[in-house]
Amino acid sequence: MAEAQIKNESVGTVVVAGAANLAIAIAKLVAGLISGSAAMLSEAAHSVADTTTEVLLYLALRRGARPADTRHPFGYGKESYVWAFLAALFTFVVGAGFAITHGVTTILVHEHTGNYLTSYIVLAISFAIESVSLARAIRQVRRESRRWRSTPHRYLRLTADTTVKAVFLEDTAALIGLLIAAAGLTLSHLTGDELYDGVASILIGVLLLVVAGILARSNISLLVGRAVSERVHRQIEHELTGLPAVDRIDTLMTMVLGPEDILVAAKVDFRDTATGADIEAAADEAERRLTDRFPEVKYVFLDPTRSLRGTHGRPARTTQDENQRPVDQEAGGGGPA
Repeated sequence: MAEAQIKNESVGTVVVAGAANLAIAIAKLVAGLISGSAAMLSEAAHSVADTTTEVLLYLALRRGARPADTRHPFGYGKESYVWAFLAALFTFVVGAGFAITHGVTTILVHEHTGNYLTSYIVLAISFAIESVSLARAIRQVRRESRRWRSTPHRYLRLTADTTVKAVFLEDTAALIGLLIAAAGLTLSHLTGDELYDGVASILIGVLLLVVAGILARSNISLLVGRAVSERVHRQIEHELTGLPAVDRIDTLMTMVLGPEDILVAAKVDFRDTATGADIEAAADEAERRLTDRFPEVKYVFLDPTRSLRGTHGRPARTTQDENQRPVDQEAGGGGPA
C-alpha cells in the first residue's frame, strides 16, 4: 500500500470517528440534562473529549505530513506526536476529570429526575454508532498488521502511527463506557439508589485515565526519539552487512522521525580492498535495499570507519557506548515489521 493511501486511510478513520463522536456527544448531553444522570453526563463529557481528540489527531496527520524544508530538514513528522500528546492530555483533564468529579458529586447529593427512557435510547444508538467507527479502525489495524507481517495486537503495541492507536483505544473505551453507563443506570433504576449511577460515572473517568495514560506515554517516547524495534534493527543490519564491500557494521543507530519516517545511521567498516568508487556504490546500494524493504526509511547515512579492536564477529552496537547492548525498543516506523 502506498504511503499516500495509508495516510488517507488514517485521515478517513479519524474523520469518521470524529463525526460519530460529535453526534453522540450532543445526544448524550441532551439525555443527561433531561434525566439528570451522572453517568450520562460523564458519557457526554467522554464524547466531547473524544471529538476534540479527533480534531487534534486530524491536525497531527496534516501538520506532520508537511514536507521537509531548510529549517526542518528531516520534516515535520514529530509534530504529529505533539498534537497527539495534547489530545491525550485533553482526554485526561477534561474527560476523566469531569466524569470522576461529577460521579463523586452524584454519590454525595443523590439527585436524579427519574427519567431513564431517554438515556436508554441514546445509549443504544450510541453503541451502534461507536461500533461502526470501531469496525473501521479494526479494519485498518488488521490491514496494517498484515502489511508489517505482524499480529494486530503487536501492531497496536509497537506502531508509531499513534492516530490509529488513539482511535482504536478511544472507540473501544467508548463502547466499554457505554456498557458501564447502562449498568449504572439500570441498577439505579431498579433500586432507586443513585449510588450506582455515581459509581458508573467514576468508573468511566478511570477508564479515560487509563486510555489517556497509554497514549501520552506512547507519544512522549516518540517525541524523545525512539529507535526501531530490535527485529527491524536486525533486519537493517543484515541488509547492510550483506553488501559486498562491507566487512562489518560497527555501530547502527535508528530513530523514528514520524509515523512513516525512519532515519538510519551507521558506522561501517568497509573492506580494506574497497576503493572510493566501491564505497560510493555500496552507499547507493544500501539506500536502495533499505528503502525497498522498508519504504518508511527516508534517510540513510553511512560513516566509513575502522572497527574497534576486538569487535569482529560481534553484533553492531546501537549507541556510541561500547558496553551497551542493543535493547528491544517498542516500535518501528509505521509498525513493528
